[in-house]
Amino acid sequence: MQRLIDGVHKFRSDEFGNYRKLFRKLSQEGQNPHTLFITCSDSRVLAELITQSKPGDLFVVKNVGNIVPPANVRGDTNSTAAAIEFAVESLHVSDIVICGHSQCGAIAQLLDKKPVSNATPHLRDWLSMAAPVVDILKKNYAHLQDPKARETAAAEENVLFGLDNLHSYTCVQERLMDGSLRLHAWFFKIATAELFAFDPETRQFLPLISDKE
Repeated sequence: MQRLIDGVHKFRSDEFGNYRKLFRKLSQEGQNPHTLFITCSDSRVLAELITQSKPGDLFVVKNVGNIVPPANVRGDTNSTAAAIEFAVESLHVSDIVICGHSQCGAIAQLLDKKPVSNATPHLRDWLSMAAPVVDILKKNYAHLQDPKARETAAAEENVLFGLDNLHSYTCVQERLMDGSLRLHAWFFKIATAELFAFDPETRQFLPLISDKE
């Protein structure tokens, strides 16, 4: 905890001056993020860091396994749905990114044949929503024998599963129909900090290319 406290003081003394005007503007005008960024709670995946975004740029949702439940899921298992609706309807974001990553503990847990502990019922119920990903893996990736390759395939399919589920939200459907919203499926490789984007034409995750390149 002391590390966090020291960081707070360091930000105030060393960094805040660089952002003083920006924070004042954000406090007066409110937030106007351009992108809803849904990613994993994993401590190694920091949306603002890997995209070099500033405060106010991203509306970030982090949950275990970057799972996007379908819109018909109710109750305490779908706080992510509230964030999606708020970002799309109230904040009017122009883009939604679902970003999975390598070495995902949630995906490893999902693929593990051992039952989730009774001490973690919320985790069990949460991961169960991504059960269709396991079925996809069995159907389309039976040829993969290497555990790491299977885990990567599952993590990528989980992102696409979330992308499909986004289409179940009425507010997303309406914005897609009028062309004011774009959806993106990304994958972050931790070891090299590379980002890959799903290409619908090749059905592959390809290196993210900047328009400036």
